Amino acid sequence: MDKKTITLFGSGKFDRNHWAFTLAQQTGKVLAQNGFAIANGGYGGTMLAAAEGANEAGGRVIGVTCSAFVGSKANEFVTEEIVTASLDERLEKLIELGDAYVVLPGGTGTLLELAKVWELKRKGFAPTLKPIILLGDFWQTLVDLMAKADEKTKDCITIVEQIETLEDDLSNLLL
Repeated sequence: MDKKTITLFGSGKFDRNHWAFTLAQQTGKVLAQNGFAIANGGYGGTMLAAAEGANEAGGRVIGVTCSAFVGSKANEFVTEEIVTASLDERLEKLIELGDAYVVLPGGTGTLLELAKVWELKRKGFAPTLKPIILLGDFWQTLVDLMAKADEKTKDCITIVEQIETLEDDLSNLLL
């Protein structure tokens, strides 16, 4: 059986001193230690952190980069780079690669990524077997807000409070 790939969405802005960087690094490491490959945008911030953590654990790191970012290159922990021509193609590739999606804290780019996979799943366009996991409570206010408009939106996602349970949650959701 092929290794499952977990697509991670998160901010490119956080540096090593930010708590979300540490969370992403731990997430990458835990996923790799449990046999998952990871895919992300391949640049800095939480993408770098998760890649570093996964790489430290001997994991496969797929960086999906975008040639529209002239002069940018994948971080040094990416073991396989896929170059796309646009941000839309980049997000489509990240969605395609993922057997599950883990969403870390982030800004509007991360919100866009979360919104797309969430809406695809809610409308039945994405395989229902591909879980969307929000790590920590960062997105809780958004989840509550969306549930006011449509309570069923909560059925599309899983919130995992502790990174220590991430592997068990993924294993249960990917059965």
